[in-house]
Amino acid sequence: MKLDLVVENATIHTFDGDTPRASSIGILNGRIVGLDDDLRGVTSREVIDAGGRAVFPGFIDAHCHTSWFGLSILEPSVDRCRSLDELYAALGAAIVERGGSVDDWLVVNGFDHNIVGGYPELSAVDLATGETPVFLRHNSGHLAFVNSAALRRVGAVDPRHPNPAGGEISRDGYGAPTGRVEETAQEIFQAHFRPRPLELLQRAVEVATRRYAAQGITSFTDAGIGAGWIGQSPVELAAYQRAVAAGSLAARAQVMPVLDALHGLDAHPDDGDGLGLDLGLHSGFGSDLLSLGPAKVFLDGSLLGQTAAISEPYCSHPGSGYFQDDPKELRHAMERAYAAGWSLAVHAIGDRAIDLALDCLEDLQQRGRPRTMPNRIEHASIVRPDQLSRIARAGIAVTPQASFFEHGGDAMTRSLGPRRAGWAYRVKSFLERGVVVGGSSDRPVADGDPLRGMTAYIGRLTASGQVFGDPAERVSPREALALYTTGSAAACGISASRGSLSPGKLADLVILEEDPLTTGSFDTSVTATITGGVLTHQA
Repeated sequence: MKLDLVVENATIHTFDGDTPRASSIGILNGRIVGLDDDLRGVTSREVIDAGGRAVFPGFIDAHCHTSWFGLSILEPSVDRCRSLDELYAALGAAIVERGGSVDDWLVVNGFDHNIVGGYPELSAVDLATGETPVFLRHNSGHLAFVNSAALRRVGAVDPRHPNPAGGEISRDGYGAPTGRVEETAQEIFQAHFRPRPLELLQRAVEVATRRYAAQGITSFTDAGIGAGWIGQSPVELAAYQRAVAAGSLAARAQVMPVLDALHGLDAHPDDGDGLGLDLGLHSGFGSDLLSLGPAKVFLDGSLLGQTAAISEPYCSHPGSGYFQDDPKELRHAMERAYAAGWSLAVHAIGDRAIDLALDCLEDLQQRGRPRTMPNRIEHASIVRPDQLSRIARAGIAVTPQASFFEHGGDAMTRSLGPRRAGWAYRVKSFLERGVVVGGSSDRPVADGDPLRGMTAYIGRLTASGQVFGDPAERVSPREALALYTTGSAAACGISASRGSLSPGKLADLVILEEDPLTTGSFDTSVTATITGGVLTHQA
C-alpha cells in the first residue's frame, strides 16, 4: 500500500489516550491510517520531515464569526485607533477614500470604547462623516454607533421612534439620540445595507479561513448566520457552499443558523410543531467540510456593552442588562426548534440569562430525544457557584473565551466588582466537574489566534498585568491545548472525526516550531497546517 503523505521525525502529541506520543504519522485519502510501527514497510507519495518539531491535532475554534471576521478584513476598520481623535480622523479618511458618496452606507468595524477612551460624541462623528450614513460596529457586535445621517435615514431622530424588543436607541435627557444603538435595535439600521452580496460573503469566508489556516485552525464553528443582527444574509450558507465548490475554503466549517432564521414547518401533525429549515434540515446535516451545527439562540447581550442580564446591577452602570426578547417567547421558540431536531447553542453571558438557559435546556433534555451534538451555553461568562453543578449534571457544553482578558478584563472587573469577577469566564471549575469546555475566540470580537488564546487561558492576564477573575481558574499548558482540540471537538459534536490524531480520524494537524509542552510557553509559531492530508499553510 502506498500512502499519500507521511510526516516523520516529529514529536507528535496525539491527545489519544491509547497512543499519546509518536514520531511519525501516515495519511491516506485524507484520513490517518497509522502511527510509528504501523508504517513499517509502507511507502508514501510525499514525506514531510518535521525536523523534530511538535505536531498536534489541528486547532478547532468552537465559537467565532467567520463571515463577519472576513468582512472586517475587507471593509474599513478603526481597530488601530487608540483615541477618539484618531477614530474621528479614521472615519473622515474612510469617507474621502470612497469619494464622499452619500448614497451608500459606510460600514466600519473594529470600534472598542475601552481602547479609544469612551464613546464618540455624535457631533464630532457628524463633522467627520457629513451626510454619508455611517454604521460603526462595536467589537462586541452587541452595539453600534451611528451618525445623524443614519438616524435620519431610518426616522430615529424622532424621540417617539419606538425601541424594538431586546434593543435600544440611546437618547439623552431631552430625547435626542446619542448615536449609540444596542442589541436588536441595530437591525433597524442594518436593514438598509443588508443582505450583503453572496460574492462579497464568499470572499469574506475565503480570506478569513486562509487566516485560520495560518494560525493552525483546521475546523471552526461560525456562531450565528442567516438572520438577526449577527447574520449577513438569509442565504449566507450559500457563500460557504460556493467556497467549497471553488476549493477555496481553507478550514472545515460548522455553521449555526440564528433562531430567527428558522420558521414553522408544514409537516405531519405527528411530527410536532417545530421550527426549522426547509426539507427538515437540522443539526448534523452536511459533510466533514461543511455542516449544520446547533441553532443559535440569543438570550442577552454583552459584558463589554453592559447589556448582559445579571442578577445584580453593574458597579459602573445603574442597570442590570436585559433579555433580547420576552423570556416566555424565547423559551417557546427554543422548544419548537428542539422539537424539530435542533441542538441548541444558547448565548447566555449574565448569570440571570444562564438561569433561563438552564431552566429551558434541563427541561428539554428530560422531555425530548437525546442529541448526538450537545446542547451548549455560549460564553457562560458569569456563572455563580450554584450554577456550576447544574451545568455539569445536565451535560451541557460551554464555550468561555480567554481572548477577552487582555483588552476587556480590567473594564469587566470594574463593571462587575471583585466578587462577581471571581465567577467570570471560569475554566478550571468546569473541567474539575467534567463539563465539556470548547476552546474558542469569538473572533472578531477578540483576538482569534489560538496560541495567544491558550496563553490567556494559562495566565488570565489583563492589559494592566492583573489576573482576571479567580487565579484558581488558570489551566496548565496541556489543558489549554486540550481545550482547542479534544474539548472543542466534543463541544461541536465532532469527536468521532476530529480532536485527536487517531487512526481513522481526519488527517487534520498543525506543526509548531517549538513544543509548548516542553517549553511551557505558547510563544511559538505555526510551521505548517495540514487539513485532510493537504497543506493549507506552510511558513
